[in-house]
Amino acid sequence: MPPPDKLPGERIEPSADWAKHVEFHARRSPPPAARVRRAWPWALLVAAVLVLGVILLRAPLANLLWPETRVQRMLDDAETALRAGQLSAADGSGARQRFEAAQALDSDRIEARQGLVRVAAAALAQAGKHIEAGQQEQARAALALARELQAPRQQVEAMASRLRGTESTREGAEKLMAEAIRAQSAGELEIALPLLQRVLVMQPNHTQALEFREDALSELLQQAQSALARDQLAPAAQRVQQVRGFDPGHAGLPEMQARLAAAVEQRRLRADADLSRQRLDDALAGYRLVLQVSAADPAALQGAERVAAMYAKRATREAADFDFDAAESLLQQARAIVPSATAVKEAEQALARARQSQSRLASSLPPAQRARRVQELLAAMAEAEARTDWLTPPGESAYDHLRAAQALAPDEPGVKRAAARFVPAIRTCFETELRSNRIRRADACYEAWGTIEPRDPRLPPARRALASKWIAVGGERLGAGEISFAVQALAEATELDTAAPGLQEFSQRVRLAQDGGN
Repeated sequence: MPPPDKLPGERIEPSADWAKHVEFHARRSPPPAARVRRAWPWALLVAAVLVLGVILLRAPLANLLWPETRVQRMLDDAETALRAGQLSAADGSGARQRFEAAQALDSDRIEARQGLVRVAAAALAQAGKHIEAGQQEQARAALALARELQAPRQQVEAMASRLRGTESTREGAEKLMAEAIRAQSAGELEIALPLLQRVLVMQPNHTQALEFREDALSELLQQAQSALARDQLAPAAQRVQQVRGFDPGHAGLPEMQARLAAAVEQRRLRADADLSRQRLDDALAGYRLVLQVSAADPAALQGAERVAAMYAKRATREAADFDFDAAESLLQQARAIVPSATAVKEAEQALARARQSQSRLASSLPPAQRARRVQELLAAMAEAEARTDWLTPPGESAYDHLRAAQALAPDEPGVKRAAARFVPAIRTCFETELRSNRIRRADACYEAWGTIEPRDPRLPPARRALASKWIAVGGERLGAGEISFAVQALAEATELDTAAPGLQEFSQRVRLAQDGGN
């Protein structure tokens, strides 16, 4: 029913029906607080569902919304696998599989294509390492991967050829190994070691070849040690050089090299001692032995030059005595050592001057006077021989008289006979005096013998016999309480022959006697 007309200035009152309608709805609708209490469980449920969905679906959603992130992650994983050498794996974790997956998601990504190229190169490198290690199966697998990834064909074929060559040489290596074992069992190390080396060239990690080579090199070092014990430096150095050539890193090599160096130094010192005692042949032999081991040894080179100078000096002295044959022989020895040495040149000049002087002297005396003078010199020589004055005193020794006679008449028969019997007479003197225990005279005869005929092969045994006599006589005198004579006898014997039988025992006796006297 329409509301009543509104009079001006009057307030409109709601109708009864409208008021009832409002009252009815007020009774049916709950208050706002009640409505909130009933709605909040549903809101929590919806929120939980939304959070769970975000957690479970974040990766698919990220891949859907941001595909670049997924590709980059695959590329990073592929790089990690490549660095670790995991080139291919059936479970998809290999570098190849990860790069291919990244390429499938984004074919435009150049990193994936470049990664596969690097996987192919790494596969080729792995194939080479497996071939060197003798791992044929692994090498074939790596080579197949490189081929599948389309590595450069030339490189693949070269590696395949290398693999085939390695496989074909396996049988040859085993044959060489069998030959090496036979040679080593027979003690023929010079044959066994090159064979073992050939096996190791074919197969560097051949375990049996490495073990046999180690045994053979150890045996060579033992032989070197035995050679050093016998004072055989050259064979010892040869063995050490062989070991160094086959395995420079052998564990026993440094110690043996140190021992060899010490032995070489000791041998050089012995040569120096021989030189100081005028034993030129022994000194030269020692220096040459050192130079065989160490060709650039400065001390040995200098020592050899000093020997040459002393030979030249002796040649000059012989030339002054008009013994031109002896002078020329000594000069040749000096030339053989150091041809250009100053002392050699000076000796050559002295020899030439002596020849001229002898020629003038011979022509200046009338024949009869020269003959008388020669006979006088030969008689004086005989008298000096009777006194055993072979080399001393200077100018009055038998040797000096003989040289003067030779200068005046080198071709006179009496002079030739005197020269021919001179050295045998000295040897006879040595033997006679030695048997009679006149050891000082025997020593003088020996010194004259060694000076005149230093190359006589009978000198070394005579030197040892003289050293033994000094030891024997010194031992007798020591027993009689003559310590000073024993000390001198020990020095003489040691200078003559350091390896003389009984020398060490005699030395110990002398030392004990000296200690007791103190």
